[in-house]
Amino acid sequence: MGIIGGVGAAAGLWFARHDPGLLRERLSSPFQAGQPAWDKAILSLFFALYLGAFVVMGLDAVRWRATVMPVWAEAAGAVCILVSYAIIWRVLAENSFAAPVVRIQAERGQRIVTTGPYAIVRHPMYGGAILFLLGTPLLLGSSYGLVFVPLLVILLAIRSVFEERALSERFPKYAAYTEKVGYRLAPFVW
Repeated sequence: MGIIGGVGAAAGLWFARHDPGLLRERLSSPFQAGQPAWDKAILSLFFALYLGAFVVMGLDAVRWRATVMPVWAEAAGAVCILVSYAIIWRVLAENSFAAPVVRIQAERGQRIVTTGPYAIVRHPMYGGAILFLLGTPLLLGSSYGLVFVPLLVILLAIRSVFEERALSERFPKYAAYTEKVGYRLAPFVW
């Protein structure tokens, strides 16, 4: 909680000063009018699994003590979380249009961002999120929590495909960007 709270507060203060438009977008509801139905469905399932994972991890690590995670794995989990935050912060610093919902922000003059981490993968925030999803059960010491990671990653992958379709429809240059940057979530993987 200290890592999440500390990093979240620092990032919030930084973005309040440097990109208040992005901060407003990030703090908006994950369910909005005009949001595609597929995005609402994917996010609903993602949030349900994510919250379920925390219930299972809490029961596993504290109540049942069913599994034991070695200290090195817990430390690796903390490193994964910190690296994920560094990636996500860099993504947000580069892309002022990184809203929590899939929508075209015409009112803010949205454009396709192809620099910084977007020059490596097309969805770097999702890549950073995967590290967070993996690091959390490791840090909390729950092997059962690791069962949720592939399911959550699959949902992010599906969302990235649908998101790219929406971006391609709105931005004709997006197709050229996908040819230039061939990986969606992780370099040399996918």
